[in-house]
Amino acid sequence: MARRKKIYEGKAKTLYEGPEPGTLVQYFKDDATAFNAEKHDVIEGKGVLNNILSEFFMLGLGQIGVPTHFLKRLNMREQLVRSCEIIPLEIIVRNYAAGSMSKRLGIDEGTQLPRPIVEYCYKDDALGDPLVTEEHIAAFGWASQQDMDDILSLALRVNDFMSGVMLAVGIRLVDFKIEIGRVYDGDFQRLVVADEISPDSCRLWDIKTGQKLDKDVFRRDLGSLTDAYTEVARRLGVMPNNPPAPGKPQLVN
Repeated sequence: MARRKKIYEGKAKTLYEGPEPGTLVQYFKDDATAFNAEKHDVIEGKGVLNNILSEFFMLGLGQIGVPTHFLKRLNMREQLVRSCEIIPLEIIVRNYAAGSMSKRLGIDEGTQLPRPIVEYCYKDDALGDPLVTEEHIAAFGWASQQDMDDILSLALRVNDFMSGVMLAVGIRLVDFKIEIGRVYDGDFQRLVVADEISPDSCRLWDIKTGQKLDKDVFRRDLGSLTDAYTEVARRLGVMPNNPPAPGKPQLVN
């Protein structure tokens, strides 16, 4: 399987044309960004850890009937995924107040919310991914009402699964972000969880100590990001045996 042309390069991943129609190769980079890419660094091994952790979560979701774009992991840095039309929204599920919610509403970080709260942000880096309402989404045609009903259901199912998996290894799922894509089978459309699920897109706190095991370690200069992600992978039993040194994308054999 030879590497084909680059389709898209983001802050943490690069997408390449896949070996078959309707597929993409998703390459996980070692880049770490925060504050809309105002803060940037290259963290050795981060891409390997995110690739393996995202595979673990996507496979787990598939086993409970949550559709995803994931097909298989190709190597330590790459996955084969279904090509899909990404709905231009970030779907955020919050179980505890943290980050921007704490700032917006004046709620102390770590406060448990009365129920999971689902928020939507419009995906646009130039605008800083602004918070939007379902009224905006309907008015601008980003998603239909049926889509929004399905997105809410998917988001809460992901939350139930992720919360349980993390609780079992002593980690609190504070919040997380997912993206949703449309996959077409002829005239039939279905929604799937796309992009990635990893410590890059979640807030994860140790239940006993409150230690942060997510990208806030990088955002707030709290120590080694690799050590934090490695601890998550270790607890989940998916630590890679010999993570390769970071480098440029290689041909997939």
